[in-house]
Amino acid sequence: MSTIPSGAFDPAKTPGLFRMVFPSVMLPMFLAVSDQTIVASALPAMAASLGDVERVSWVVVAYLVAATIAAPLYGYLGDVFGRRRLMFFALGLFMSASVLCALAPSVLWLAAARVLQGFGGGGLMSLSQALIGEVVPPRQRGHYQSYLATVATVSSVFGPVAGGFLTEHLGWKSIFLVNLPLGVVAILLMFRIQHRPGVRHEQWSFDAPGLFYFISFIAPVLIAMEQLRHFDPSTAPQVIALFAVAGLALLLLLRRERVAPAPLLPIALLSQPVIWRANALAACHGAALTSLVAFLPIYLRVIHGLSASQTGLMLLPISIGIGVGSIVTGRLVTRTGRTMVYPSWGLVGATTFLLIFTQFGAAMTITQLLAALTLASLFMGTVMSVVQVTVQTAAGRRALGAAAGSIQFSRTVGAAFGTALLGSILFATLTLRDPEAPALFARLVESGASALADIPAARAAAVNETITFAFRLAFLLTPIFTGVGIALAWTNPSRRI
Repeated sequence: MSTIPSGAFDPAKTPGLFRMVFPSVMLPMFLAVSDQTIVASALPAMAASLGDVERVSWVVVAYLVAATIAAPLYGYLGDVFGRRRLMFFALGLFMSASVLCALAPSVLWLAAARVLQGFGGGGLMSLSQALIGEVVPPRQRGHYQSYLATVATVSSVFGPVAGGFLTEHLGWKSIFLVNLPLGVVAILLMFRIQHRPGVRHEQWSFDAPGLFYFISFIAPVLIAMEQLRHFDPSTAPQVIALFAVAGLALLLLLRRERVAPAPLLPIALLSQPVIWRANALAACHGAALTSLVAFLPIYLRVIHGLSASQTGLMLLPISIGIGVGSIVTGRLVTRTGRTMVYPSWGLVGATTFLLIFTQFGAAMTITQLLAALTLASLFMGTVMSVVQVTVQTAAGRRALGAAAGSIQFSRTVGAAFGTALLGSILFATLTLRDPEAPALFARLVESGASALADIPAARAAAVNETITFAFRLAFLLTPIFTGVGIALAWTNPSRRI
């Protein structure tokens, strides 16, 4: 079986090489990113089967948190031990966890299994990015990264499409079992890539304290957000204590990473303005896109009364929009060498259409809703390929894995916090405006509009108005995230490669 040559190459001069390299890294990326959101369309069905609707969004968040922790770890270990070897390990872990997800008898079991799955998925994402950067010259990376960014962004939206279809026809457990045959294919394709030994450091040691401080920062913040959902004043001391623990852990983490011989987080890289602004932009993009996709199926179910498969089809044009935007942007980067100009203007368009959706979505027809979301996604497609090319170019060959891991780390941190924060605002608003609304909301998610048939019409109208307002307020986060992204793109000093 042929392998990739060890030297640098020009894709334009070796047309067969693209067919050899790209599928091998595309499928692991597809598996990892689609599993961030494939559960979104299935959340109503999971709530109906397992109960605990207020915590069902943790099925999404648990995966994101684990992938956040795993991404920089795999990035660094890939530099040390070789990326193909770690890819096999990540695929095996991902597939094993998928089986545990399908066997879950409760939301807590499912969330725990999703943590394990995220530890595999985070590796698939960061290793796929680094494998492209390992063998492609900087000027050509825009072309390749545009395709990989397209896979990543399209997968995040295609996930709910596939999830809706599988849930309606085969049940929600099938969305995890489908990973097994795809994982086997990914393993076979990975054999086509030549093993390259990592750059081993004689005094290298795993940054266990850094990992401990990082988990001690992430976990309390997300638990505090979970407490805020209920808007119960009696929990205020616990919430304050959790944020205090998180703040202390963050300070200790930053202190540790500055002196660690092999830091979990590449602080030296992140101190560069080009890199930290690009990473912050990736975080804002992940927060806006993933939180939108995670809660849009529930929104369409409750506000517009769509089924799981209808919801999945609604998300398909969004997937196409992101793919087109990403491919066009990648080609423009390769052709012109310009980078940040594309997200600088693209996010202006995305913010505009997200504002239209948040303010008028409940009154829109399905066609109008599709048009606004598709245009927003088209403009959001200008971000990730530019971010990857910018960071990998600034980092250089020796820190390529750490650079790729930092981008995936930032995107998944943003996605996790964005999704958790949007859910917290949604349920806190419901509770604040109407203490009975969360229970009625859960019934709507499980049974549709018929759930309110047994209450007076005036009461049903008031509940619907409360739910609509809560969604409008929660979804307002998405244009805020992209608005911050505009500032980061315009102020990034790297404008050309």
